[in-house]
Amino acid sequence: IKTCGSYFSVSLNYLLTECIALSIINIARGGKVAQSSPYGKAVPERAIDGSRASNWHQGSCTHTQKDKNPWWRLDLLRPYKVNTVTITNRKDCCHKRINGAEIRIGNSLENNGNANPRCAVINSISAGESKTFECRGMEGRFVNIVIPGRREFLTLCEVEVTGCPVLPAWKGRP
Repeated sequence: IKTCGSYFSVSLNYLLTECIALSIINIARGGKVAQSSPYGKAVPERAIDGSRASNWHQGSCTHTQKDKNPWWRLDLLRPYKVNTVTITNRKDCCHKRINGAEIRIGNSLENNGNANPRCAVINSISAGESKTFECRGMEGRFVNIVIPGRREFLTLCEVEVTGCPVLPAWKGRP
């Protein structure tokens, strides 16, 4: 039993160390992405390419058509406790389009993931700037950004996410 206790303690310390490291690493980069529609070649992967370049012609921003309730979704491939979501807004034009967008986090794909709990409402992000939103450990596999209630273009030049993997529930002794 002492060995199990030591193993558990070492494993827990390792997991906590890994979690602290992940809290400063952008976990979005390894995910899969989708969006309500593409605008030309502005595929959803552009928002997790690691570049905060914020001028449209630099080729690093994603962009939807002018959709009703446009959305962009990141699949983290497993549940995480999401600490922060950082969004870089477009600089060369149209920076106010993001106003009123919501960040939603959860495990459901109902309504393309837009029915998940809300982390934050984006009141505004200055042109070309990056803004970090605190989600305080909200659990979920999916991170959505949606502009609800209006027909709009959704442009994201970078989306960065920090968090820790959700540990599986303890099911008995090792």
